[in-house]
Amino acid sequence: MAARSGSARLTRGRLLAAGAAGAGLALGGVGLDRLVADDGPDDTVPFYGAHQAGIATPAQDRLHFAAFDVALERRDELRDLLRAWSDAAARMTRGAELGAGRNRLAPPDDTGEALGLPPARLTVTLGFGPSLFSRDGADRFGLGRMRPAALVPLPALPGDELDPERSGGDLCVQACADDPQVAFHAVRNLARIGRGAVAMRWSQLGFGRTSSTSRAQDTPRNLMGFKDGTNNLKLEDARALDEHVWVGPGHEPAWLRGGTYLVARRIRMLIEVWDRASLDDQERTIGRHKASGAPLGARDEFDPVELAGTTIPADAHIRLAAPAENGGVRILRRGYSFTDGMDDRLGQLDAGLFFISYQNDPQAFVRLQRRLGEADALNEYIVHTGSALFACPPGARPGGYVGETLI
Repeated sequence: MAARSGSARLTRGRLLAAGAAGAGLALGGVGLDRLVADDGPDDTVPFYGAHQAGIATPAQDRLHFAAFDVALERRDELRDLLRAWSDAAARMTRGAELGAGRNRLAPPDDTGEALGLPPARLTVTLGFGPSLFSRDGADRFGLGRMRPAALVPLPALPGDELDPERSGGDLCVQACADDPQVAFHAVRNLARIGRGAVAMRWSQLGFGRTSSTSRAQDTPRNLMGFKDGTNNLKLEDARALDEHVWVGPGHEPAWLRGGTYLVARRIRMLIEVWDRASLDDQERTIGRHKASGAPLGARDEFDPVELAGTTIPADAHIRLAAPAENGGVRILRRGYSFTDGMDDRLGQLDAGLFFISYQNDPQAFVRLQRRLGEADALNEYIVHTGSALFACPPGARPGGYVGETLI
């Protein structure tokens, strides 16, 4: 977790007083806009760019994900919301306080729980659900004809026991940071800015990233105790990202080029059942050694997965998920562990994996999940309780906003 203080660092809310008078900055009732320095190259991730941050960005430690339903009716109102969200996200990701006013008779512009904290590599990623374009057959905001053909609700998949209250949504916000309070602050303030325009449909807190998205990161472990995401796509795999993740120049619609599709799945792990399984059964279920992360029959985590022989069982998770077994399909995984207390019925832990993946073809995920759902030995220990699909536009330019290519 990122350090919360340090004499050599400027955190949000601290002023760069030196030279302020010479720059002609007023100190009157309007207040002084915060000038905040980066907390170092590892603490600030730029909001603006060709692609949205938080996708191929090296995965942070914490997540707050939220889906919203939109109550607006006019396209210009939706535009204003996305502009306000983008402006606020850009400020928060560089560690700046929201707003500069100090009117004591009005609510503060910033809820304040992140004051004094560093940016903690915060990223804010926005996505559009199928229902933003049309609902119950009715065109919304005049955007129906611009809905990507691939942006349709995911079909029923094996292992689904979906809760409608944990699924779907018009818009999504994915906030990732190395400090949970910074991630929470981002979602809270976007929800506050959108009050009356949006209503939160569902949200999920996550901890402990379950994949690495850069070769500079070690492979983490999930709540089953196994290393997760060993062969995930990485930031450094530019050619593979272009092939499998980013919507390219030849793809339609044009407004989504440089963007991608986000799949979110809340996967509950039946922890108590898993904990009663033998080590041998656990390793054969996954297809890897628990301690080292190496494929069965190998010694190192990154040794090739040998699929030709019988060392790795036919229903092992890593066999069924391997690109070689799925026509070369690859996805960029960016999931997190979660725990939401106890199950009301059985008194068991409600914990597991909040699965997030990015791909330029949602059907690639559907084909992969169908294969896993039909034969994966892991199905004995998991159940899918939430599901959503969003189209994530390309990144915004300074002065612009996410979604400008669409709106």
